[in-house]
Amino acid sequence: MSVRNAILGLLAQKSRHGYELHAAFSAVVGEATWDVKPAQIYTTLERLEESGLVQTKSDLGEGREPDRRIYAITRDGRDALKGWFDDGVPTEHQRDEFFVKLMIGLVSGEADPARIIQTQRSRLYQELHDATAQRDTHDPQIEMAQILLTDKTIMHLEADLRWLDMIEMRLEAIKGQPFPEPEIRRRGRPKKETKEHLPADGKE
Repeated sequence: MSVRNAILGLLAQKSRHGYELHAAFSAVVGEATWDVKPAQIYTTLERLEESGLVQTKSDLGEGREPDRRIYAITRDGRDALKGWFDDGVPTEHQRDEFFVKLMIGLVSGEADPARIIQTQRSRLYQELHDATAQRDTHDPQIEMAQILLTDKTIMHLEADLRWLDMIEMRLEAIKGQPFPEPEIRRRGRPKKETKEHLPADGKE
């Protein structure tokens, strides 16, 4: 969804061909942040065109350049882009692979939960070190947006480390609680009530 809307936004700035869109996306968003392949750009453009959000304009190229397809945003495309700007962006904090690993480790008894936490803590510290080093490579005079994005990563990593500390302190409490049991529903259709089950007068 984000690539689709980013393409609409870049086309709202000016009409572009596919290769130029890929280059513009990488320059604005950053390849390290969101690696989008050229094939994904062209596939998304085809879908946008089928949806009437983008249209193709002819382009004969310059000099010996081959013909290229230039894409332009339509009025419906601008409406869709405005809708994206007007909406909030949902987060996915509830879907956490580490949480799944820890719970399965506890339920199955096949892993040491304390070791799972320690392993995750080591990984987060490494990522925190890498992110801090990456932030220091950016020039605040021309790359403030990239610095702010890296700051967000660092803040999330620091929050995750604090969360691990909380889990570690309450691990015994979690172990002492019953694990949720699944509700098993009977498969197939319910049996029909037979006459033998009806009252003697035949009325329900």
